[in-house]
Amino acid sequence: MGRIRPDPVLVQAVIAGALSFAHLHDLAAAAGQDGWKAWAYPISVDLLLVAAWRRLRNDGSSRLAWCWFLIALVASLGANVVTAGFLDLRHPPAWLRFGIAGWPALAFLGGTLLAHTRSAAEAADPVPPVDGAPAPTPVPKAELSDDPTELNAVGLPAAAPPAEPSRPAPAPAPVPAALVAHARKVADEHRTRTGEQIDTDTLRARLGVPSQLAESIAAQLT
Repeated sequence: MGRIRPDPVLVQAVIAGALSFAHLHDLAAAAGQDGWKAWAYPISVDLLLVAAWRRLRNDGSSRLAWCWFLIALVASLGANVVTAGFLDLRHPPAWLRFGIAGWPALAFLGGTLLAHTRSAAEAADPVPPVDGAPAPTPVPKAELSDDPTELNAVGLPAAAPPAEPSRPAPAPAPVPAALVAHARKVADEHRTRTGEQIDTDTLRARLGVPSQLAESIAAQLT
């Protein structure tokens, strides 16, 4: 059997996590949260931090994920700094008690938003068809009467409208080079994630631009 070699990075992560966990526990206990409640605070902060980081890693950069990631990071970093002797934890100030008491509601809100808010890519993808949907009603074909020179009134085909003269396609709207470069990055990210070329509707939703401008951008990406 091969020898087990400890990973220095993993050991460092375990030590740092244990110290941060202990600091959050000590801070909560000093603010009046005794017993199991003091141990629940570091778990809540670390879970919110992991949930925000997972959202950033899986769905890309977003204001929602970055907001809650920074909130959890400030809570963890603040506990490490406060417990280093900058405050008298035997007589904690009112603002510290207020922040510790309000953290559970804040963490619950952040976790709910991270778990149930759809990302921009999910909102742009079309909804798949629902199983069991009713099949389209077939259109009856035209029936011939006994007289081969006449058509039956049932299913009488309508006369085709006169063809309109073709109009020249409008010239594409000018697109700034910076917007085209950003659209190219969005298209490359979509191709990497789905393996397919991005369509105009998805590109318009991701960029937040009108349909005509999205078509002009898509024409320059091909």
